[in-house]
Amino acid sequence: MRHLQKSTYTSMPWKNGGGVTTEIIVHPANASMADFDWRISMANVAQDGPFSIFPGIDRTLCILQGNGMSLGIDAHAPVALTTESDPLPFAADVPVDAVLTDGPIVDLNVMSRRGHYAHCVERHRGALTVHSTVSTVTLIFATDPVSVSSTGETMHLQPRDSLLLEPGAGFAVNGGEGNGRFFVVMFDQV
Repeated sequence: MRHLQKSTYTSMPWKNGGGVTTEIIVHPANASMADFDWRISMANVAQDGPFSIFPGIDRTLCILQGNGMSLGIDAHAPVALTTESDPLPFAADVPVDAVLTDGPIVDLNVMSRRGHYAHCVERHRGALTVHSTVSTVTLIFATDPVSVSSTGETMHLQPRDSLLLEPGAGFAVNGGEGNGRFFVVMFDQV
């Protein structure tokens, strides 16, 4: 298990220059915005506007904080997202326009290079036990304080900390008092 503390994340401008993104982890390590295989980041969105275009990339978006936003994806009817919404997967290489509901938000972005990796993002609350994973990579992202046990070790995550698990490892997450919220992100080679 590798504990990724929020204090060690890297902030950088959005690809389109419209805001700031905080990179949690990228694969391969030190990959650029143009050549990553997969990437997990957070973004502070303070105004309406277009998303950056990432050719050949699939993306999943989740709202972590704020009153939400609506996304117009590839000229389709807007989709409303809040902190209670299921993670929303969509292609990152089509036009996407964001309209904030009421004030700024913080979102969680998960991206993978189509044809190389596929990803899945699940939102959970309370406790979860997974006996084994077939994923190449599994990452736990804490929204609230949670404890994660795997291979005889236990790590305590603070809000917005992450934990990277070895391929195939089973794990148990305890959200304390049944209320702790967290995301499970899995990447598989295709």
